[in-house]
Amino acid sequence: MVWTMAESPNPTLTNIQTPVDVMASTLDFSTPLGHGIWAIDTGYQQPEFDAAYLMVENGRAAFIDCGTTHSLPRFLAALDATGVPRDAVDWVIPTHVHLDHAGGAGALMQALPSATLLVHPRGARHLIDPSKLIAGASAVYGADVVRDTYGEIVPVPAERVVESHDEMTVHLAGRPLRLIDTPGHARHHHCVWDERSRGFFSGDTFGLSYRELDTPQGPWIFPTTSPVQFDPPALRASVERMLAQQPDCMYLTHYSRVDNVQKLGRDFLEQLDAMIGLMLGIASQAHSPDERHEALKNGLTEIYVSRLRQMGSTLPTERVLEQIGMDVELNAQGMAIWMEAQP
Repeated sequence: MVWTMAESPNPTLTNIQTPVDVMASTLDFSTPLGHGIWAIDTGYQQPEFDAAYLMVENGRAAFIDCGTTHSLPRFLAALDATGVPRDAVDWVIPTHVHLDHAGGAGALMQALPSATLLVHPRGARHLIDPSKLIAGASAVYGADVVRDTYGEIVPVPAERVVESHDEMTVHLAGRPLRLIDTPGHARHHHCVWDERSRGFFSGDTFGLSYRELDTPQGPWIFPTTSPVQFDPPALRASVERMLAQQPDCMYLTHYSRVDNVQKLGRDFLEQLDAMIGLMLGIASQAHSPDERHEALKNGLTEIYVSRLRQMGSTLPTERVLEQIGMDVELNAQGMAIWMEAQP
């Protein structure tokens, strides 16, 4: 089972809006970003936590990432608000198959009769037959919690699925979208380059940046190393490859568009190096698994809070951990799994 920083199901998230409610509040969750791109707050976990993107070009549309099944009314309302018929959606492109990015793929595909699902080849089978994704999440959290949090995870018919490959280009009404293989966070991760906006839809490869933690120097970003496929060298290579494109922006899933990409990239890689140093230091000591986990969490908290302080943030540590406490927990788990796999 592969996890994401956002796969901490919250049993309280059962107050899902009806389609009529959503239509009345479209502007509350759909933000135009220019270049025919809208950020859609999927409603997962809390406001401004999990974004998907609607791209419209000459009356045709694509969704990049698709939240959970509970997000479906918001996607359909966004189409209605932009005047795009459901049969004019050509592509649904999850960046990877963690459930906050792809749990709603099947339900969305059912509502979009002309769409093709474009997914990384390592993830395609899990969306065609999501039983392993469901079983893995249910084993950790319980079937009822998974159902309440993600809704019914619907299979996608195999004939409607296309597997991506590195440097593959597809077109939306003539607008090229180039996919690159970006392992490091997960082996089933690809990112989407849009030449028009000069931005990558980066899923989780370029990390997390929460608006509540923006600083006087701008957004703060940090890597997500959640279980089970964190790979530091691969992640560095993927981020450096994206930076080499000289993008103007990154369209993050957590959360939304960020600019000043080269600075954020340097910050990301410096923190990744600090996390590697933390793992090496802990690996050189004799720890029980529980002691190692606590040492990783404490070390990550120090790295993150120190970086925020350098950027001028005055938020108390307790307030920071209210926002990223689950990330610290899951990042520590992913780091421990990588450490165990080293010879």
